[in-house]
Amino acid sequence: MELQSQLSELADSGLGVAAISYDSQDVLSKFAALRDITFPLLSDSDSATIKAFGILNTVAEEGLGPNREDPAIVADVEKYVSVFGARSQILGTPFPGTYIVDRQGRVTSRFVEEFFRERNTAANIMLRLGTGTNPVAGSQGDTAHLHVTASQTNPEVSVGSRFSVALDIEPKTDIHVYAPGADAMGYRVVTLTLADTPFVRLAPIQYPASEIYHFEPLDERVPVCQRSFRLSQEVVIGASAEAQEAFADVDIITLSGRLDYQTCNDTLCFDPVSVPLTWTLALTPLDRQRVVPR
Repeated sequence: MELQSQLSELADSGLGVAAISYDSQDVLSKFAALRDITFPLLSDSDSATIKAFGILNTVAEEGLGPNREDPAIVADVEKYVSVFGARSQILGTPFPGTYIVDRQGRVTSRFVEEFFRERNTAANIMLRLGTGTNPVAGSQGDTAHLHVTASQTNPEVSVGSRFSVALDIEPKTDIHVYAPGADAMGYRVVTLTLADTPFVRLAPIQYPASEIYHFEPLDERVPVCQRSFRLSQEVVIGASAEAQEAFADVDIITLSGRLDYQTCNDTLCFDPVSVPLTWTLALTPLDRQRVVPR
């Protein structure tokens, strides 16, 4: 499990880990032994904690109720419970989620998914929390005006993974990079664009804070980035039945795209630039094995 592999970095960031599920202690004990899991797996067999956190998945119950043949309920069951339909064994399950709780028991952050097969990777959550953990470094290089380093939160993903790719951009001396808002003045703003990939979904890109720069030759005040900054793009590997079929024999996913930008110094505005980019990730199969008590 990815969480197990991240325990050391999580601990260095002051974070402990515990997983809560509706499974019995016996099932969790066998699962921990099978997967060499060392962090606590807590049994919430009556779903009391799941209900207290407000993430009880009631769709399974609806899928077994008197209106279970209603097309809307059938569609909800497929999305929120199982493509194989509702079963009594999954009553009491939660919507998948991760909560960050402080030492006083207060929830400080939460990451909850609706689709039962989608999960934020631990590394992606750590990135969003700003814990300072190290992303997986990729290629790096120089353009005429920037130093660019590509990275990703995870070297391996699976169907349903929500992770991030990123560019760390360092403007060279006296270089200003046009930021969102400068497009209204006719400049090309810095943008990371990933090409469409079947069954891959992109979240809105995160842009850094900018500052207003006075470009004296034209007496213009434009938004720019003058210090090192990061462009981060969240990516979700689709987990529908169709996506699983498409990825069944795929070992590697390559995301391609480009970095577009335009820069200036104190005297000149330079031509727009486009830089091609790729990120390569190993695609691991879903773990369908489940421990069943005898």
